[in-house]
Amino acid sequence: MKSMTGYGYGEGGSDSLHFSLELKSLNNRFLDIYVNLPLTLSPLEPRVREFLQQRIQRGKVEVYIKMKETQEHLSVRVDEGVVRGYLQALRTLASYADTPEEIRLSHLLRLEGILQVEKHRDIEEYWKVLYPLLEKTFHTFDASRVQEGEALEKDILGLIGKIEAEVQVIEGKLPELKRFYTETIRNRMEELLSDKVDEARMLSEVAILLVKYSVNEELVRLKAHLDAFRKILKEEGGIGKKLDFLCQEMNREINTIGSKNVLAEVTRSVVDMKDALENIREQIRNIE
Repeated sequence: MKSMTGYGYGEGGSDSLHFSLELKSLNNRFLDIYVNLPLTLSPLEPRVREFLQQRIQRGKVEVYIKMKETQEHLSVRVDEGVVRGYLQALRTLASYADTPEEIRLSHLLRLEGILQVEKHRDIEEYWKVLYPLLEKTFHTFDASRVQEGEALEKDILGLIGKIEAEVQVIEGKLPELKRFYTETIRNRMEELLSDKVDEARMLSEVAILLVKYSVNEELVRLKAHLDAFRKILKEEGGIGKKLDFLCQEMNREINTIGSKNVLAEVTRSVVDMKDALENIREQIRNIE
């Protein structure tokens, strides 16, 4: 189980390139990736996105990449057309000013566009250096998510244990529930019929009430959901949505138990189960 919250940082490169990479994520219902990188590396953004999409199920993921070139591969060329244009313009200017002066190289070097500087770097060279660092940083990032996920799992299992304990309490109260309805029906009949209580009719009435207010089915389903919850916690990959669905189902069963209940002890158990379940749902929001 992994948390949606994680962080990783790494630096590395080659003799001519140095990268720093920061990777962090927060909770989000869906996968949302933000990539910030230098303009030179823009063609690599789809590859970075694809790398992360293949490894992360959901969450708001932010990637920050910085680059420093320690050895630039440059070529410098002279734009002959621009030089000729400047020379012609300078000679014309000198003639208009009637101040003939020898045109020197230093004059031309001050002018823009004469020297054309071009960088030569294949985008594949950048990726060849960046990819290993991306893998390494992601490993650190993913390890932090696993570590936090383990802490979440421990906390959730403790809360599941609390719900299971309250289920046992309620199961232990089922005989008392039967006695409650039996005594209630008997008292009503005695009030109406004095001492002429029809035992068969009374038992029939009790049976009807027990069918109507029995929580056996709800307890069976609730225990099945708890067992399924434990199994899903051990699965690989994104499990947050599955767990959230099970929480909805468990909440439905707990609410039904509460609505059928007539015993104060069961009411306390229902309240405790709802409290534990709400805490579980809070924790699930952090799970991938």
